[in-house]
Amino acid sequence: MNDQAPSATELLQRRLTLVGDVSTLNAQALKLLQALAGAEMEVLRLELEIGRTAASAQLVRDLHEAEKNAAAIRAAQTECDDRIADADREVAELDLQLATARRT
Repeated sequence: MNDQAPSATELLQRRLTLVGDVSTLNAQALKLLQALAGAEMEVLRLELEIGRTAASAQLVRDLHEAEKNAAAIRAAQTECDDRIADADREVAELDLQLATARRT
């Protein structure tokens, strides 16, 4: 069994992978933000339409569907933000390990 600490090269390779993961997650977060903006615009459009005209059953159904869509996107955003935070913590831990490896 090998209880040796990972080498600086191994730590750097792991860090590179994690930074790539963070980049991918940030791109996903941006896409979710854009999707949420579109969903919220649809909610506003439907609310305005309902305010201007009689609230037809179809408009109300469409509004509820748009609100559910926006809520689902918000939930996905929260999950993505949590994953980014986890990956950022892993990068910070690796940075500490790298700093320790450089001192030894």
